[in-house]
Amino acid sequence: MKENIIRGLSGVLYVSILVVSILSSEFAFTTLFLLFGVICLRELQRLLHLKSYLGYLLLFTLFYFFSYARFSPYATQALLLITIFVNLFLVKDLMIVHKIPLFEKKKYVIIIFYLIASLIFLTLIPSITGDFTPELVIGIFSLIWINDTFAYLVGKNFGKNKLFERISPKKTIEGFLGGVIFSAVGGYLVFFFTGLLDVPTWVGMAVILSIFGTLGDLIQSKFKRQAGVKDSGKLMPGHGGLFDRLDSIIFASPFVYGYLQLLNYVS
Repeated sequence: MKENIIRGLSGVLYVSILVVSILSSEFAFTTLFLLFGVICLRELQRLLHLKSYLGYLLLFTLFYFFSYARFSPYATQALLLITIFVNLFLVKDLMIVHKIPLFEKKKYVIIIFYLIASLIFLTLIPSITGDFTPELVIGIFSLIWINDTFAYLVGKNFGKNKLFERISPKKTIEGFLGGVIFSAVGGYLVFFFTGLLDVPTWVGMAVILSIFGTLGDLIQSKFKRQAGVKDSGKLMPGHGGLFDRLDSIIFASPFVYGYLQLLNYVS
């Protein structure tokens, strides 16, 4: 009982900080995720058995140029393509490689593209149409939370077939499908309450977030298994580390950004 209360309070505090920063300003939102990036980087380096200050220098430098200064749209597009390629390569490693080979050079590839660049695209999403639109990113986080909640509830009550047992024994195919379906319904509700974009766009975004969010969670679980730890950290009581809380949205963000960019280009 006490553990559930602590878990609930830490979750409420996390959501409150997140929503307040998003509604405050674009600068506050970006800066919050820069700070989140510092914490997640520390937790990721622990999983990678890496002790280095270079990752923090890269984090601050890339955030300055891409999230704050936004110095070149062409560089942003190039970063997006490389980030998606690296993330898809990690999906391949998840599916067919028993151990993700984390030698020294690849550790920095993972730090730059799997973590830092993905966080950058998360900060760019709410202003993808030109003006900062806080409702857009709140809607995206809402879809991730809906997916996680209903994937857990459906899996717990109806799950029989394991999704990826050797990495995450508790995840089931039924839970995954439940998360996708309820997230798609959530996409309609987000449109109803915000009036942003249109229903097909939100439903498409819900499906992308469900699929790539689940893959991001599985990839992080594989990192933790290889590192021999249960959680990435202890910052959030009852939840583990901050990276445990953000792994889904971090991995999915470049795919969502690319999806919205593609829709803007087509329209």
